[in-house]
Amino acid sequence: MQRVAILGSTGSIGRSSLDVISRFKDRFKVACLSTNSNVGLLARQVKRFRPEAIAIGGGRIGDDKGKWGKLRVYEGNEGLCQMLRDTKVDTVIVGIVGSSALLPILTALDNAKRIALANKEALVMAGDIIMKKAAKNNVKILPVDSEHSAIFQCMAKSDGAEINCIYLTGSGGPFLHTPKNMFKAISPKKAVNHPRWNMGRKISVDSATMMNKGLEVIEAHHLFGVDIDRIKVLIHPEAAMHSMVEFVDGSILAHMGLCDMRMPIQYALTYPSRSISPVKGLNLSELKTIHFYSPDMKKFPCLEIAYGAAKKGKTYPCVLNSSNEVAVEEFLKGHIKFTDIPRIVKKVLGLHKNTRYAKLKDILEADKWAREKTRELIGVVTS
Repeated sequence: MQRVAILGSTGSIGRSSLDVISRFKDRFKVACLSTNSNVGLLARQVKRFRPEAIAIGGGRIGDDKGKWGKLRVYEGNEGLCQMLRDTKVDTVIVGIVGSSALLPILTALDNAKRIALANKEALVMAGDIIMKKAAKNNVKILPVDSEHSAIFQCMAKSDGAEINCIYLTGSGGPFLHTPKNMFKAISPKKAVNHPRWNMGRKISVDSATMMNKGLEVIEAHHLFGVDIDRIKVLIHPEAAMHSMVEFVDGSILAHMGLCDMRMPIQYALTYPSRSISPVKGLNLSELKTIHFYSPDMKKFPCLEIAYGAAKKGKTYPCVLNSSNEVAVEEFLKGHIKFTDIPRIVKKVLGLHKNTRYAKLKDILEADKWAREKTRELIGVVTS
């Protein structure tokens, strides 16, 4: 019986994870759950899955703490980390979006045997630190992002030396066919309307700007040990192929399936075995056409910006991610335009001075600096 912690249980990844676990009651026990602020849904999850502990990240619980009875309740990001230290867990599913997952992931690496990772930002910020710690502690990191799960399955036991390149596919987002001269008028409501996936607001905007693919390139670099130049992005509007791996002998393996996150979540939980899934198989006879396009980096400059930061390395990817998080947040609030996101992130990266080393202290300082500098530039834009 695997004891599972789900970080971000009220988000789309967390809800899908609980759906998967509910179908394997003899194999998985929910040990703890966390949410940022959706306490109502968390309470319903607690009633159904009976965890031993919960963490509420946003705000303070205050007088409401007593309503949870004997359940251990933790507050804030540090409380979330403490919950992982206090609770016996085998597998940690990380469904938290953004940089706030970094410290919980580092904590989980000291307290779990397996991490099912659906957060890319932490690897972008501190991939070297995370992967080295995972290797040292013999913790298996299994990707839950559909693209990286696909790559993981295609690579099987192959090492980086057998890989010619990795193809990360993307649908192109909601504005693939929108003329660039209309981008300034794009509203937050339109940007979060992804054509294929039902995701949170932040990741939906990242998909719309294609920053998400840039972050995924960096994530793949750390997960699979493949050089940035050998990780390529392909636009694939049908979203039937979730990614591909080309080997040195010229053969290409592709992973296909429906757009349903329960598949990669279940595989991460049951690996190395496979089990029957509630997700229907892809009906290939209905798939009339398959298209692949090279991404237009002039139309979607975030992807080119991300590649540039990735090649510079050290603290540049952290600054890329942190600046983008703030810019997307301000766009969703209506404070800046859609086209301001890449312009501001590029400006912040241009002002950054890389560190000689990228230890955790350097990463956290770069994160703080990038957020402050981004807010400063946004203040100039909106004043």
